[in-house]
Amino acid sequence: MKRIIYKLKFKTGVHFGNGSLSESNNNFQADTLFSALCIEALNIGGEEKLNKFIEYAKKGKFKISDSFPYIDKTLFIPKPFMPLDIKEDRKSDSKEKKAYKKLKYIPVDKIDSYLKGDLDVLKTNKEIKELGKYDERNIAAVRREEDAEPYYLGIYRFSEKGGLYIIVEFEEENYKNEFEELLKSLSYTGIGGKVSSGLGKFTFEEEKIPNKLEKRLDNIDNSKIKMSLSLCIPENDKIDDALENAYYRIEKRSGFVYSTTYSDTLMRKKDLYVIQAGGCFEKIFEGEIVDVSINGAHPVYRYAKPLFMEVI
Repeated sequence: MKRIIYKLKFKTGVHFGNGSLSESNNNFQADTLFSALCIEALNIGGEEKLNKFIEYAKKGKFKISDSFPYIDKTLFIPKPFMPLDIKEDRKSDSKEKKAYKKLKYIPVDKIDSYLKGDLDVLKTNKEIKELGKYDERNIAAVRREEDAEPYYLGIYRFSEKGGLYIIVEFEEENYKNEFEELLKSLSYTGIGGKVSSGLGKFTFEEEKIPNKLEKRLDNIDNSKIKMSLSLCIPENDKIDDALENAYYRIEKRSGFVYSTTYSDTLMRKKDLYVIQAGGCFEKIFEGEIVDVSINGAHPVYRYAKPLFMEVI
């Protein structure tokens, strides 16, 4: 297996949906990236290229993580959902307790410190604020023969030294080349919402995975607890086994189908409940790519495969 980090530097603001137009998340998840790459595959090579890309993903010939922040050379990963054995003097500190609850990401090079309960969480939460800032844009929606209806669009703007990265695992070199072709096309189109308004455009560069992270990605078969770096869902016949003694949070993923050939009207995707990145498991599983179409002209797939790393 070959693993690569792609660092995405955004040239514009972004709108990563969280169910509200007036707000935006500061990262996107693996299913959002997968859907966007499917559209690029269709645009570049038609149904043949799209079906080939989906088949590669179903067979696990490549795997993708959610996107996570980087600031300068520091890469962050999600906080594992498993409980920590924090020292008593830190438990009694109200600021520390609040900081641990607020903590969403930890630096890759501080994984061991976090697991020992020694991470300076106040400093870490302060550092992540340097990623960027939230903003709003006033937009006028104009309908035929009607007055413009203004609304606020939530936007996140990354700082000069901030951006997002993804981890991609390839079975063979040719899958890497095809993936990069689609990612390059997507960089011009943009990812997230309101790309037609110029949002979500980025450049990207390849980077070697840090040794500490590489070792944890390599050691999942020998680890007691492993964490998924992407949203995921176990296969139907493995759910009970996979969730035994696991620590996780469930999220509902929904949205609309943006396809001119799917239906004459805008239609919603089938809701899917998935496990967020950061979920911790004793047993590994392959995950699913689920058809979330509802009475449309073609399938619509949502990516829900885990990319595991060792926790302990």
